[in-house]
Amino acid sequence: MGEPTRRPRILAIDDCPLVHGLLKHHLRHESAEIHIAGGASEGLAMAKSIRPDVVLLDIELGESGDLDGFEILARLKADEATSEAAVIFLSASASTEARVRGLDLGAIDFVAKPFEAAELRARVRSALRIRQLVRMLAQKARIDGLSGLWNRAYFDRRLDDEVSESRRYGRPVTLVLADIDHFKRINDGFGHPVGDAVIERFASILSTGRASDVPCRYGGEEFALILPGVSAASAIEVAERIRRRLSEERWSGHDRLQVTASFGIADLDACGVDATAATLVEAADEALYRAKSAGRDRVYAVADPVSRRTA
Repeated sequence: MGEPTRRPRILAIDDCPLVHGLLKHHLRHESAEIHIAGGASEGLAMAKSIRPDVVLLDIELGESGDLDGFEILARLKADEATSEAAVIFLSASASTEARVRGLDLGAIDFVAKPFEAAELRARVRSALRIRQLVRMLAQKARIDGLSGLWNRAYFDRRLDDEVSESRRYGRPVTLVLADIDHFKRINDGFGHPVGDAVIERFASILSTGRASDVPCRYGGEEFALILPGVSAASAIEVAERIRRRLSEERWSGHDRLQVTASFGIADLDACGVDATAATLVEAADEALYRAKSAGRDRVYAVADPVSRRTA
């Protein structure tokens, strides 16, 4: 399980075409995408669009009447989309005051102009390593400790992103909510270690889909599966496969134990033109309630209001 991977991105914001050429030349062998912006407005817009890992930022941009590097840095750090970028200032000034101000605003390093190629590459590599470590720590904080799936906080953010992407590009997105049936009885009758094992096994089954699927632990014995690019009709097949696999599981040392789950499905199209992530959750939760009310161990979809169950 993991987020989509991509090559690291470096954005240089500098108003000097000669510097553009030098940066591209010196960093051409680095395993990163190099993007160039010639001014503040272009740089801020590009940063929001590509979400760079490292920004090489000229302090003296303000000489052309544009925002200076300090103002750009402040705006980058104030925007959630760009706040985590590692910013390295490029400056012909050796002023201690400028360095202190930049560090206070959130820059992580300085490279003096004219820069040495080896020093530039070393500082960029160091910044990329820092970004990777920060990303790994952030990812760990978004993972549920027992199931190993994404946690509720990550689910909330990711579903918002997927709904936005669906609206922007006109692609479907479907949400599956699942609840392990009679989970309290499992804990009471077989003990909490067995209950934990059930959660771990179900999480493992949920993780057997496409790399782009997003399995999450929603809370307690509840789980969520975000399916980007998938219609409700296809999601029904996915949920049925998961339901069957769980119901067919055998539990070593507990022959009397049979575990089942109920599933509620909603896709964005079925929720109306003004649907939000919250609307989608509400619709899937209603479908899950209907699946449980109809006897559990079944799949119910908003877009297909006939509960389905494989004998």
